[in-house]
Amino acid sequence: MKQLTMTPISHVEGEVVLPGSKSLSNRALLLSALSSGNTTLTNLLRSDDTKRMVDALRQLGVNISISDDRSECTVEGFGGLFLPEKKQELFLGNAGTAIRPLTAVLSLINQEFLIDGDKYMRERPIEHLVDALRQLGAEIEYLEKDGCPPLKLRGGLTQGKDISIRGDISSQYLTALLMALPLAEGDANITVIGEQVSKPYLDITLGMLEIFGGTANHENYQKFHIPGGQRYKSPGAYMIEGDASSASYFFGAAAISGGPVRVHGLGKNSVQGDYQFLDTIEQMGAKVDRQENWTDVSSSTLKGIDVDLNHIPDAAMTIAAMALFAEGKTTIRNVYNWRVKETDRMHAMSEGLRRLGAEVETTDDTITINPPTEIRPAEIDTYADHRVAMCFSLAALGRANVTINDPDCTRKTFPDYFHVLQSISH
Repeated sequence: MKQLTMTPISHVEGEVVLPGSKSLSNRALLLSALSSGNTTLTNLLRSDDTKRMVDALRQLGVNISISDDRSECTVEGFGGLFLPEKKQELFLGNAGTAIRPLTAVLSLINQEFLIDGDKYMRERPIEHLVDALRQLGAEIEYLEKDGCPPLKLRGGLTQGKDISIRGDISSQYLTALLMALPLAEGDANITVIGEQVSKPYLDITLGMLEIFGGTANHENYQKFHIPGGQRYKSPGAYMIEGDASSASYFFGAAAISGGPVRVHGLGKNSVQGDYQFLDTIEQMGAKVDRQENWTDVSSSTLKGIDVDLNHIPDAAMTIAAMALFAEGKTTIRNVYNWRVKETDRMHAMSEGLRRLGAEVETTDDTITINPPTEIRPAEIDTYADHRVAMCFSLAALGRANVTINDPDCTRKTFPDYFHVLQSISH
């Protein structure tokens, strides 16, 4: 297993240009492929997750060309649902933002599909989406573990109707339905059971539907109405803003060490919910300057907080890492879905924090961190989770060596992460 040992970083200072947002990139790829007309995507994220989506779309007959410098991508829209002539076997790795919306779209197509992922994806739940698609008429069979890929799907039977879906596990299930059901023949009405998590990600989906000519309405995120018989239309060009989740590590590092750090490509009008991470670090004592196309963060002293971060569960992990450097304890609440992400993030974060010397208590959906007086040298298991690796890189701002196991797992969303962090480290 590859390891990366990070020697202590005294402080970070400088400027960072972000890669494109993963959430925006994979949504844009799929909507462009389903649209009439060609779409030029700029600042498309280069990562394992987007490669999985591109490979799957090409396998389904979509022409996608990427410039030599990989700064632009042109997608020739299919003008509707894909038309594969034979059974398709799709491998999506560990890309949740690819496997879930593609499963929903493929349920509309009259063909048989085998949908699979890597060993980590085979542990990630998809049952709530499958249950919803079965309500809509799809025939889906679990081939190994109940509730998880791989799946055998017989498409073409899904119709719009009244259905229900749990909202307390992941927003990706509802996002998948919102992207697929405008192309169904009939109208669909979705009732969300329980409190809907990660609402800002649904706002991203609804906003992108509008950009590509689709529509869906909701009542306080609990009832959704999606008219059927719609057709997506290319906007011609779409610029993908920098990834706010990835930005959180540089913002967090600046808040810990004093900064300043300026992040380009992400400003005060961001459509991504994880930009609200800045509100939370301001509560901890960070100083934030939000402008149109960039954001600056600096700090002096951080204080522990007690906060509900259900709306930004990915960025909430960065708050947990920052808690190592705060005065007093930090409690992060309402993050149950950490347990059903790329790995059990509640376990991964609590284990890593304890190795570094923190006292940690967890419940089903909360984590409380009492920081150590001094960070201890530690070896951090990432469980192949890109966010675990990037979060614990911040521990190098202490006075001890920190070894990250399997650092290359950051390829999922940010292949150059450690190089970019090094470029602003002193």
